[in-house]
Amino acid sequence: MIDILYDDGVNPHQCPPDNQVHAILALASIELHLPIHMDICIRFATDLAVLELNTQWRDKPSCTDVLSFPQQDGPDFTWEEPLGDIILAVPFTQQEAERLKLPVQQHMLHLIIHGFLHLLGYDHQQDKEAHHMQQLECLVLKQAQLHCPYPELCNA
Repeated sequence: MIDILYDDGVNPHQCPPDNQVHAILALASIELHLPIHMDICIRFATDLAVLELNTQWRDKPSCTDVLSFPQQDGPDFTWEEPLGDIILAVPFTQQEAERLKLPVQQHMLHLIIHGFLHLLGYDHQQDKEAHHMQQLECLVLKQAQLHCPYPELCNA
């Protein structure tokens, strides 16, 4: 089950429709050879909420576009248990999309995929890990016919 939550002060009409969120996660699951049915929570949050979470859990007193909170350690996931939470800072993400000249909802879908990969244990701390994670993002976004966040990988 995919739960989609909206903080007070977040306009759901500025976020991707629920059916698009479900579709992009199903597509990612197919591309990654995972079960389609998994328990995830997507939260469209205020910048203040993300700032507080980032400060509390990552000791980084700043807002960021997306946070992921896995509830399991991979690679042996129990698909009957919650996989985790993905939290997007909606105003921050909107400004980021405008700066990058991207459609806001497409950018949010990309960040959901990015967060989903983190729930699965992917990371981008090392160059090799970052490259692999970016390749997976490109694979899913290409299949969804969305923008390519890493043109050097998508055009290769």
